[in-house]
Amino acid sequence: MLIILSDIHIGDGTCSQSISTGAFRLFADRLKELAFNASRRADGSYRPLENIDILLLGDILEVLHSTLWLEKEAGEPGHVRPWTDPRAPEFAAKVAAITRAVLENNTESAAIMKALTEPGGLTLPPANHRGQPDLKARQQVPVRVRLHYMIGNHDWYYHLPGPAFDAIRHEIVKAFGLHNSDKLFPYELKESPELQELLAGYQVYAQHGDMYDAFNYDKTKGRDASSLGDAFAVEILNRFPEQVSRQLGSELPPGLITSLRELVNVRPALATPLWISSQLRQNGITPALQIKLKDLWDEMCNEFLALPFVQAFDKPFKLDIVDGLELAIHLTDRVSFQTIDDLVVWVRKKFGPGEATFARHALKEEAFLDRKAQFIVYGHTHHQEIVPLDTFLHAQHLTSQIYLNSGTWHTYFDLAVYKPEEQKFVPYEVLTYLAFYTDGQRGGRRFETWSGSFSD
Repeated sequence: MLIILSDIHIGDGTCSQSISTGAFRLFADRLKELAFNASRRADGSYRPLENIDILLLGDILEVLHSTLWLEKEAGEPGHVRPWTDPRAPEFAAKVAAITRAVLENNTESAAIMKALTEPGGLTLPPANHRGQPDLKARQQVPVRVRLHYMIGNHDWYYHLPGPAFDAIRHEIVKAFGLHNSDKLFPYELKESPELQELLAGYQVYAQHGDMYDAFNYDKTKGRDASSLGDAFAVEILNRFPEQVSRQLGSELPPGLITSLRELVNVRPALATPLWISSQLRQNGITPALQIKLKDLWDEMCNEFLALPFVQAFDKPFKLDIVDGLELAIHLTDRVSFQTIDDLVVWVRKKFGPGEATFARHALKEEAFLDRKAQFIVYGHTHHQEIVPLDTFLHAQHLTSQIYLNSGTWHTYFDLAVYKPEEQKFVPYEVLTYLAFYTDGQRGGRRFETWSGSFSD
């Protein structure tokens, strides 16, 4: 059995809350149930699984959303950002510090995953002489569980070469009980022949999917380089709550600062201004203070646009992402949050919430075109979905090809559809994963998708 999950984004707690430990406990319980059911074979017999492979398909540790990037300003000794030269010693030191903070903040969650990989971590009832589960047997059958880590755009740092990054990866391997070595965590399957062979056995091709997102992947530099999205995350989403606290903290209730740190969890992303306004309203912020907050937001947006790293993406005589950002910022830097809110509500009502899909990119994957993969799997979008791609005859059998997205494990503050102008958000946690089977497992079933939501 193969399990694929992605986009857990467990962080150090400085920008937003990670998904609760309860999600990991729930997954561990569900994994045992899945393993038991997968042990029932297509011929009606029960044979306990010997192995379970779990693929963590990128954005597992949240390195990007951390205020540790902001400890030093530009020009100060030790100033580091995700776009600093990775060969600089201070770069690896910063990634190491953030990684340790993430692991310390999620010790129990990591331990739950690691326990699954240890001897006796997951066991199943043996089969009796009739080929059925012996539920009364005292002696259980151990199942080997292997955790594999591939990187995405929020944890791409673990793909960087060198002893300093090997040491960082070693800490992650140890904390989670990963099957990976301390060397590069793969970004593409071709970088890991073992993983490529494993997934081929399930007719699965998988990658994080960020390479199809120009805002979060620079195709001219590849995955060992920062993106424009990194700059926006650090200099706007991470920095805004910190600057509000530093400059206006004495005039604002502490609860407002805490809520602003959840900007990264607001869905849809278009509703971010509504989230800010809703928190201003709920905390009774005066119009005079709202103006100060808006002025600070505008100032930071313009500082972001002036960054040399950002300007390097601006192509002369070509409409590009930077031009789009400049247009959006200049359209909003002279109006109030309320005016922006009215625009957001109108757009949401006019065009609906919508969700980006990367299914069209799956049609261009070599594994799809040469029919070697029945399932093309991406993460990244946080939108779990199933899209039929094609059918073809193979050995006189009609075979389907399907695109699947592995969704996310995340805490969300989702804008209510009833009277969105009232800026009401509903908090809940999302847990999604995919399961694939072979050799008659799960009664001959080939795959399943699981998505659940819960609220503490």
